[in-house]
Amino acid sequence: MRKKLTAAGLAVAPFLLIFISLFIGRYPLSMGQVIGVLGIKTGLSATAPLPIHINVVWDIRLPRAILGALVGGSLAVSGAAFQGLFRNPLVSSGVLGVSAGAGFGASLAIILFGSDTFYVYAFAFCFGILAVVLSYVIGTNYTSTPTIMLVLGGVVVSSIFSSLVSLLKYIADPYEQLPSIVFWLMGSMASARFKDIAISAIPMGVGMAGLVAMRWRLNVLSMDDREAQALGVNIIFVKGLAILFATLATAGAVCVSGVIGWVGLVVPHMGRMLSGNDNTVLVPTCLSIGAGYLIIVDNVARTLTGSEIPLGILTSIMGAPFFVYLLKKTKGRGW
Repeated sequence: MRKKLTAAGLAVAPFLLIFISLFIGRYPLSMGQVIGVLGIKTGLSATAPLPIHINVVWDIRLPRAILGALVGGSLAVSGAAFQGLFRNPLVSSGVLGVSAGAGFGASLAIILFGSDTFYVYAFAFCFGILAVVLSYVIGTNYTSTPTIMLVLGGVVVSSIFSSLVSLLKYIADPYEQLPSIVFWLMGSMASARFKDIAISAIPMGVGMAGLVAMRWRLNVLSMDDREAQALGVNIIFVKGLAILFATLATAGAVCVSGVIGWVGLVVPHMGRMLSGNDNTVLVPTCLSIGAGYLIIVDNVARTLTGSEIPLGILTSIMGAPFFVYLLKKTKGRGW
């Protein structure tokens, strides 16, 4: 009964946090005003609210909260999948270079086309996918320790793309292009609109749905390869499918939010504290926790100070101490 209540609470929490986010901000709104906006937009009410209320609730706060939930869930689920796949608790959703590749793509688009969001999203997504493909090509076809070689391939590709980002920052216009690149790389939901959700929801949704659907296979992949083959699992196919879904989810998230660290590393460990190591339960748990976590962080980012704090800064400040606490508490047991 307790497990069912916990699961129900985790499932409802992101939706509740999205609704609460509609009231949080420097422009105060009452319950009636928020309900009025939602009612007129969904056709459940005929009373027209003030235009500024519609703008604040429907055009700014709601898409931002929804996108935060999608991005947080995608990064957390991908991180949990990669940790199970590579049998390593220290890997995250960007282990195969997708974040570094997306960062290079976005920086290149800013230099070539300015801050046009379409080109930034497209270049970030495509180069994120390319980075994972290169990591896979480098890390496969080895007879020994193929999983480690795949991780090392991701390290190499991440290093290359990070160097290329530094090169683009060096040649960028210091008054217009460079600030845009730096701000994008630190992560933000400031420009979130429903069109951004429409663009990114497809790869994120496909990636998350795929990982949730194959979550029991992640338990098999966390075993030794010989044991998994003895159970009748096609290791190469299933690993490739898991990497594909995790890459789609991560690339879709990074292309619209920028580089947000620690979510894919820390949230899976939060999930294990609640549900254990069974991926059939852990993956949906991480989905809910990741979605709620990034909604909360985003609300803090836009209300803590007069100017918005980039999400990457806050997730690092919050994630690193928690990870230290986790290390001290568990002493590495169960990892």
